[in-house]
Amino acid sequence: VQLQASGGGLVQAGGSLRLSCAASGFNLDYYTIGWFRQAPGKEREGVSCISSSGGFTGYADSVKGRFTISRDNAKNTVYLQMNSLKPEGTAVYYCAAAFLTFSDSCPGRDFDSWGPGTQVTVSS
Repeated sequence: VQLQASGGGLVQAGGSLRLSCAASGFNLDYYTIGWFRQAPGKEREGVSCISSSGGFTGYADSVKGRFTISRDNAKNTVYLQMNSLKPEGTAVYYCAAAFLTFSDSCPGRDFDSWGPGTQVTVSS
């Protein structure tokens, strides 16, 4: 199971980025995918997650209304559209996979396959 997050970069506050999480070596169809972030000196936090079918999603309160998670199982990829970015959103963003398990609180303990992160920097 390999996951690769991409799409990070430097953006001004109020701007947008779209992150992608591509899977290789396995089929995403049976996996809940979550996005998490970790800022320097802070604990990792769950940002959003999406069920295997795409029918259920969860978002952290801090990103509701600004971020949208989606998936394209045909492309074996999950996306995180991030709009109205804030400086406090600066962090390394990771995607992770959980087999069949879904909770709209997106607890990190449910996810057992993690990819390397992508840096998102939001300037004020």
